Amino acid sequence: MNAYQSVRLVATDLDGTFLKSDKSVSAQNLETLHMLGEKGIIRVIATGRNLVKTREVISSEIPFDYIVFSSGAGVFDCNNEKLVYHQNMDGDVTRQLSEFLTGRDLNFHLFNAVPENYRCWFHRGSASCVEFENYHRTHQLHSEPMPKDIRIISESCQFLVVFPNDLDHFLNFKLEIENSFEGIKVVRTSSPMETGYIWMEIFHKSVSKGNGVKFICDSLGINHENTLGIGNDFNDLDLLDFTNYSYIVENGPAEMKGRFLSARSNEESAFAQVVRKYI
Repeated sequence: MNAYQSVRLVATDLDGTFLKSDKSVSAQNLETLHMLGEKGIIRVIATGRNLVKTREVISSEIPFDYIVFSSGAGVFDCNNEKLVYHQNMDGDVTRQLSEFLTGRDLNFHLFNAVPENYRCWFHRGSASCVEFENYHRTHQLHSEPMPKDIRIISESCQFLVVFPNDLDHFLNFKLEIENSFEGIKVVRTSSPMETGYIWMEIFHKSVSKGNGVKFICDSLGINHENTLGIGNDFNDLDLLDFTNYSYIVENGPAEMKGRFLSARSNEESAFAQVVRKYI
């Protein structure tokens, strides 16, 4: 079979990839989604957003089959409206990391276990951080201060730590955390607010967009060779390493562009452009 006729699953990042910068969906991308559905090809969102935040920009009228949310911590079956997979950090690791980050006086959020991970605790460090405050305002209805007795915290989905745009500082701290704690992974993400800050996300070691999509493939009997992925940032690396035909959009980081195939920017319906090469 010709490779251009063999794709059975298409997975796309959301912000900066499928969505335009104003969070709208282009007519070309929506039309392409419907075309994929007519051909029986599985349509997957793979996003760093939690499920509630994903549904704020992707209504049920936008036809996806699955949502891999919170960077792979959960997988939601849209057609049957049910959670089919989740992976959280256990309570001991969560408490130890909470004490460690609090002790370093960092600004961070700690999200509840899936499926309640739209709720979070926060710790405000002594050094003011505009990025932390801007993000906090978008979650303040579902957040509360980190409890003084950290022992009451149980399982969690993830930590989100905000760093200034100092890559060496980020990488050194990443190495320190990975050497100090077992069973976790540390992911670098560019700020979606386009402010230059670096976000550190900490998950259970098995969490990734690639593993979320692999779970779907294994459940449906879809071979890795029959997958296509498109992304725009460092938290898409595992996704693009898993999919067979993998694209980075023009607005993605320069460090990723030599590693994957190239697509237009998210403002130019990159999703539609890439998919129509294969379908």
